[in-house]
Amino acid sequence: MMWMKFTRSMTFVTLRICRYGSLAKLRPHIRSVSQGSSYLDSRTHSIQPLCCRSPLLAGHASITLTVGLQPRRTVTTDRPSWYESVADSTPVYLTEQLLVSAQQVTGLPWWANIVCTTLALRTAITLPLGIYQSIIIAKVEALQKEIAVLARQLRFEISIKAKEKGWSEKTCRFHFKKNLKRIVSELYVRDNCHPFKGSLLIWVQLPMWVCLSLSLRNLSLGMGHVPLASEAGLPTGGALWFPDLTLPDSTWIMPVSLGFINLLITEIFALRQLEPSKFQKYVTNFIRGISLVMIPIAATVPSSMSLYWLSSSCVGLAHNLLLKSPRFRAVCRIPPTRSDSETPYKDIAAAFVAKYIK
Repeated sequence: MMWMKFTRSMTFVTLRICRYGSLAKLRPHIRSVSQGSSYLDSRTHSIQPLCCRSPLLAGHASITLTVGLQPRRTVTTDRPSWYESVADSTPVYLTEQLLVSAQQVTGLPWWANIVCTTLALRTAITLPLGIYQSIIIAKVEALQKEIAVLARQLRFEISIKAKEKGWSEKTCRFHFKKNLKRIVSELYVRDNCHPFKGSLLIWVQLPMWVCLSLSLRNLSLGMGHVPLASEAGLPTGGALWFPDLTLPDSTWIMPVSLGFINLLITEIFALRQLEPSKFQKYVTNFIRGISLVMIPIAATVPSSMSLYWLSSSCVGLAHNLLLKSPRFRAVCRIPPTRSDSETPYKDIAAAFVAKYIK
């Protein structure tokens, strides 16, 4: 076959062969990409693209090297997803070591190890943060009366200034909001109770929940950094209706219990809000929806994860009830609020009866 080559630019491709053990890998390094090369086919009298093919690349669909009039380069890199990246991160690896070390030291079966580790971590980490959150919320609530008095005084001063300088209503509102914001910020600094500090609990509890969940998932599926843990303990470390912690709970007892406990926590939180705003109502309904969505999710993951989620929710419910105890609040020096009661548990039960039964 006679052909004539037309070249606009050149492409240099270097193939580096790296051998690890018995596995050889090809690493193409593209130094430049041509706009196109072609040849004249004497049989068809047409210009055809010139393609570079190598037998070394046979069977590798992820690498395509083509040189033509309309060049096309497809390079697919098998990178892990963000979920897999998080599951293979250092915090998850350290959490796996913590779980395995706790089981080896205590000698408890895996189901008891998961429950005890959850109780220990939540009591040592999240309970103090819950107490701190209650203190911040109580201080912010105590400032509302002072803020209301200062707002009335500021409104009076703004009205006098408006008459003197001829301000419009829009200008008055601007100065009122600006100065009120400054006054409130100064009060927060004075009492060291900025509302953002009240959200510290969620910023610690959520990463801890994710790390423990992914650690149990890795150990249950044999994908963890400590494979002996799943091979030696988790398949036989269950109890009652979930003897194998690496399999989902087919009875749905733990998933349904998880949804019920989460809804109970949400309702106790909602009863605390005497006059909830629209935003608070939206947040409460959103959390209710998440609690229901967690039921089918918990039914598809290994029982070790469902057990941890259920244990964590039960400990969270116990902590919420404990933080309502007047004696416990007095010991922790939590300032009194309007929602405090001498008989909080009777009030909660009466509120549930009035809202859902009567």
